[in-house]
Amino acid sequence: MFIFAKAILAGQPIKLFNHGKMRRDFTYIDDVSQAVVRLIDRPPQGRPDWDGSRPDPASSAAPWKVYNIGNNRPEELMYVVSLLEQEFGRTAIKEMLPMQPGDVEATYADVAELERDIGFRPSTSIEDGIASFAKWYRDSCRRSSPVSDLPTASRSSRPSKATLPDRPHHPDSGIAPLRSPSLFPASAPP
Repeated sequence: MFIFAKAILAGQPIKLFNHGKMRRDFTYIDDVSQAVVRLIDRPPQGRPDWDGSRPDPASSAAPWKVYNIGNNRPEELMYVVSLLEQEFGRTAIKEMLPMQPGDVEATYADVAELERDIGFRPSTSIEDGIASFAKWYRDSCRRSSPVSDLPTASRSSRPSKATLPDRPHHPDSGIAPLRSPSLFPASAPP
């Protein structure tokens, strides 16, 4: 988000791989923080029956646990760019590029274990998350530099949930969940 916001406001191009036909799971920082806080009082337990002569890479005698903390909902990258454009009142210069080797069209976090263990799943919508991010970005830029021309979107200029296009949600979209210990896949755009 930060790289896209900075480029949009500076009038620089943003790189959109697969010609922008990508879906990514964007997670608002407050959702990540809330999950981590809920996990703090639930330290993982090691498996006393773990056997080093027959190691299971998914377990250990040491106490550890990896959770995917993600919104569990892939968003169309072009829709995300349009929300940023709307929030900042500027049109992005889009550099459409082919798919990068090894990249995938869609990723999202499988949060089933997180939900099972702490009864929580991130839920901030992309619209609310980007609106909050854009406000933070504008405020942060004003504090760190004499930027005075950052546009401010009014609440009424944002699309209402009733007018938003349908976006795929994993149970019905046919997208397989990403099962990765990484919160932010290396291939995911900002």
